[in-house]
Amino acid sequence: MAIPFETTFDAPYEEPVRVSPLIRRLLASNPGPFTFKGTGVTIIGKGKVAVIDPGPDDPEHLAALRAALEGETVTHILITHTHRDHSPAAKPLKAWTGARTYGFGPHGSGRSEHGIAV
Repeated sequence: MAIPFETTFDAPYEEPVRVSPLIRRLLASNPGPFTFKGTGVTIIGKGKVAVIDPGPDDPEHLAALRAALEGETVTHILITHTHRDHSPAAKPLKAWTGARTYGFGPHGSGRSEHGIAV
């Protein structure tokens, strides 16, 4: 039996949406065959936050990400993988916040699964 693919997902682009008391999602405006409706950036916490998969290096997205994080202290930048829709915004986010980045490493790097700090 096939698992049905949910295609009715609808969320505003570049606006943080609270999905639980400590989790917000910011949907990048980059819909496509590999990103579906867009890359979902996850902000976890309140006051001191972690950002998971900061998204593409796109001026509109970076401005929205910065606005969504206003008044917060980013303590961790977590990258699940290095596709161009998930990780490029980590570099400017790190520059703004000074937070460390954590991830498995570049594709094919063979680095420890315990993560690396960049």
